[in-house]
Amino acid sequence: MSPGMTLFSQVLINGLLIGFVFSLIAVGLTLIFGVVDIVNFAHGEFLMLAMYAAFWLYHLFSLDPTVSLPLCTLFLFFIGVVTYKLIISRILDAPMLAQIFSTFGLMVFLRNLAHFLWSSDYRMIKEPLIKGRIEVFGLFISIPQLVAAVGALITTGLVYWFVTRTETGRALQATAEDKEAAALMGINSDRMYTLAWGIGAASVGVAGALLSNFYFIFPEVGDIFVLTAYVVVALGGFGSIPGAFIAGIIIGLVQVLGGYFLSPALKMIIVYLIYLLVVVLRPQGLMGRW
Repeated sequence: MSPGMTLFSQVLINGLLIGFVFSLIAVGLTLIFGVVDIVNFAHGEFLMLAMYAAFWLYHLFSLDPTVSLPLCTLFLFFIGVVTYKLIISRILDAPMLAQIFSTFGLMVFLRNLAHFLWSSDYRMIKEPLIKGRIEVFGLFISIPQLVAAVGALITTGLVYWFVTRTETGRALQATAEDKEAAALMGINSDRMYTLAWGIGAASVGVAGALLSNFYFIFPEVGDIFVLTAYVVVALGGFGSIPGAFIAGIIIGLVQVLGGYFLSPALKMIIVYLIYLLVVVLRPQGLMGRW
């Protein structure tokens, strides 16, 4: 394999690995929107909290992120439920601007709370259990990134299975389709909304714990991933889990290929250009219902 082809293949592998993580983050976002019909602008801050949770469990109790992943997931599930009960449940019938400003305000609050509690310093888990890299046919694959991609793939599959193959998951779908009709069938919409926020937040709990193995942790870290996740949700279709999964891989590849062919400083321009084209030409996305 020529050096140019080797480099190109390496770029494709990196794009696939990060694409799976984007998919998982977007799945939580699209699930919340699909069921509750509210965009969670604090989704990135949920990711940030998960990464800090993994860091402090490692720093204070010597729990590696791989070990503490279930704890981070449960913590974020709790955060999602509390967010719904204290904030979202009160604005379900409010005007759209009130809904937007509520989650946007939560984003600002959580970010500044992180600055207050932990400062703006960059932190990192120095000696995770999962580290190093492997070589396959002359290509190098980061083990932490590979584990994150596999973990994201498994979690996305579990969420999809839960939503499509379980009775509770079908109740979520029914609530998303028609709240009033679902209520007539005995489905408690408030409970389904609470569950959607819990699962949506738990998804970024998994992503945050996996990312903390190899990524810097700081108050604005959520922006790096969630802004791309918004593009993934728009491309895949709001409310579509398979759409978010496919779009996450596409955006991951587009991002790294943009950096390869153009410049790393310009790679996000292509991502946001895709977002604009989707909004204008196909606002329902690849697999959206609207």
